[in-house]
Order: sequence, then C-alpha cells, then structure tokens
Amino acid sequence: MRYRKHIRLKYYDYKSDGFYFVTICSWNRLRYLCRYEKIIGSQLGKISMKFTGMHIDYHKVMPDHAHIIFILQNSTRSLSRIIQWFKSSTTLIAKRNGFSGKYFWQPNYFEHVIRNDKSLRRIREYIENNPSVERLNWSKLDP
Repeated sequence: MRYRKHIRLKYYDYKSDGFYFVTICSWNRLRYLCRYEKIIGSQLGKISMKFTGMHIDYHKVMPDHAHIIFILQNSTRSLSRIIQWFKSSTTLIAKRNGFSGKYFWQPNYFEHVIRNDKSLRRIREYIENNPSVERLNWSKLDP
C-alpha cells in the first residue's frame, strides 16, 4: 500500500481569504505541459466563474509544472477542492486532445500561504523568472 505524505498545514482553514501560491507537477515530471498550455490557461480562466470567491492572480505553465497564485475572497470551496476540479478538468480535456498517458498530473501539489505583500511580490517575481532559470538549468544538462 502506498503512503501519501500530508503536506498541508494541520489546522489551517484553506477556505480562508488570502493569496495561495501553488505548484502542480506533471506526472513523473515529464515535460509535456507546454503542449497543453491553452487547455490549462482556459481551465484556469473558468475557475472564477465556477467557484464563488476564487480568482487567479498570476500563473505560468512550464514544461513539467505549473505555478499559480490563487486568491480566495469569501470562497464557498476550499483550495483543495478547486485544485481537484482543475486537475480533473484539464486531464479530461487533454485526453480528448491527444494526451495518451494514464495520468496527467502528480497526485499531490505544493502550496504556500502568502502572508504579506513583500512575499507576494517575491513570488510573482519568482514565477516570472522561472522560465529563464529553467532554460539555464536544462542547458547545463545538454552540452
């Protein structure tokens, strides 16, 4: 039996108003997400219509992961429920559009509660610069 590590804050209410930085990785960190970037962006765009009190502040799709800053304001659903819908809907649409793997996303995701404006600015900058850093890291592997 596989054991899944609990990585959420134990007593934190993930319906609380605020900003949340989330990273969702592709299955086995395979580098195919850019092929499905329009699907991912489209589903992110539908979140505020589907879930009351939920908005996307910023996002960037990388080849093997996606960074998203979610904003919850009087949300009727928890962050985990919203991410569950997002992962499920993108997987179904990607499969209709040629994705043939068994899984599209990793079963879990990484999340960070953004506690102040300084942290929000740093995270936005990190997300913006991530593609350049990623290209540099991959170019070191390809001589």
